[in-house]
Amino acid sequence: MALDTRHLGDLTNATDEEAWRAVIDRVLETCCAPLSVNNASAEVTRRDRSIGELDHFLSSVAWDLWESFGDVVPRNADQVSEWWGKPYSKKAVLILDGLSLREMPWLIEGAKERGFTLHASTAYGAEIPSETNAFAKALGFNSRSQLQNNGGGMSHRLAPARTECIDLPWKDCSDLIDASPNWIFWHQWPDTKLHATAGAGQGLSVLTNEISSQLTSDDFWAFLERLATGRRLLITSDHGYAATGEFFDAPDEQAAFLKSTLKSGRLVPGDHDPGPFVPPVALQTNSPHGPHLLALGRWKWRSQGGYPTLAHGGLSLLEMLCPFIELTK
Repeated sequence: MALDTRHLGDLTNATDEEAWRAVIDRVLETCCAPLSVNNASAEVTRRDRSIGELDHFLSSVAWDLWESFGDVVPRNADQVSEWWGKPYSKKAVLILDGLSLREMPWLIEGAKERGFTLHASTAYGAEIPSETNAFAKALGFNSRSQLQNNGGGMSHRLAPARTECIDLPWKDCSDLIDASPNWIFWHQWPDTKLHATAGAGQGLSVLTNEISSQLTSDDFWAFLERLATGRRLLITSDHGYAATGEFFDAPDEQAAFLKSTLKSGRLVPGDHDPGPFVPPVALQTNSPHGPHLLALGRWKWRSQGGYPTLAHGGLSLLEMLCPFIELTK
């Protein structure tokens, strides 16, 4: 959906809270329409490019909105914690590592087709930076790996719960779900697949085909049913990802700066000079997870070994927004 003059005016004249709400609503509207397995790759790419118009607006005209993101966009970790505190007698949180808003249609439509009740489908903000351990720490864990083999303990924000963190086929995951009333299950897919398909000649199309196959499979939905049996189920993620293979080459001077500062990544910890560029190509942030310099917008640059075609950690909408889907069976 193209940005017209009226929409641009609405965003530039709104408060930061209003502008971010409007932006997130537009991204959800773009991403959440039903998908078909037959045309998923082309359609997801089309939607990604459409959202690129918003990313361009946020990096070229309204980059100050990114400076307010951590303050005005509700953080997903806080929303998960708030949801956990509601008086459901039994509940489960499924964290699919790296799941983005692109994947929401498979979950929304699949739930309807398979007899689940959909109670909520929205999006909240990832941690800054949008990294796995930042989200784990925001929930009160030392790291994602702490959840393995029921090692979550009782000092985190979602206690008491049985915990697991693993990267196994869905059928094997189903076999792990016991009668414990509360579950936190962190699955390392699709992030593992994302990084495996981030090389040259691969990228969003390859990943989309993998994701559509997995999220429409009987084994995946049997796993969800096992988690949701007798429980309120929340499906979410720690962060999204950027289809950096679809990004534009940065101009020479900006590219040289990004390469020297960020190498082949989207962020670097610590305090750094964000460069003299207006509009900027990177922003210095200082969140509860410390200072970081983050790549801003949809730029890529040549780097040793090749710039990845899929990545996360920078400031673009599909990196920084997390799905939040609530189901019962």
